[in-house]
Amino acid sequence: MAMNVGNESGEGEVMVEMNTTPLIDVMLVLLTLLIITLPIQTHAVKLDMPRPNQPPPKILPVVVTLEVDFDGTILWNGTVVDRKTLDDYLQSAASDDPQPEIHLQPNRLAKYDAVAKVLADAQRLGVDHIGFAGIEQYSQ
Repeated sequence: MAMNVGNESGEGEVMVEMNTTPLIDVMLVLLTLLIITLPIQTHAVKLDMPRPNQPPPKILPVVVTLEVDFDGTILWNGTVVDRKTLDDYLQSAASDDPQPEIHLQPNRLAKYDAVAKVLADAQRLGVDHIGFAGIEQYSQ
């Protein structure tokens, strides 16, 4: 603690100030420990990758082309569909045995939200065989 004894008025008032340097040091140590001990938050997407060296299927699956246009329009094999019809198609595809392969082809100008909703609907309805196609348009 510091004292101010040289007062100009001569009354001899004591001015007490607290030294905050040790408090700041302790707070920095606690902050560092907190940052180190927090678990790393990762945003992971669960993917079921194919096993290596699998024999090719005996029956070739049906391939469905699912496109998302730049304005959010959804096309199922070239036919424009709304979200309700898409849900019906995806539910039908999920119940087929074997499931058809769905090739998702988003336009390079399509909003992420529209593509994410289509993928979420497919996952919610149990479609397992879905993948991105036409990604060569993004390399230009």
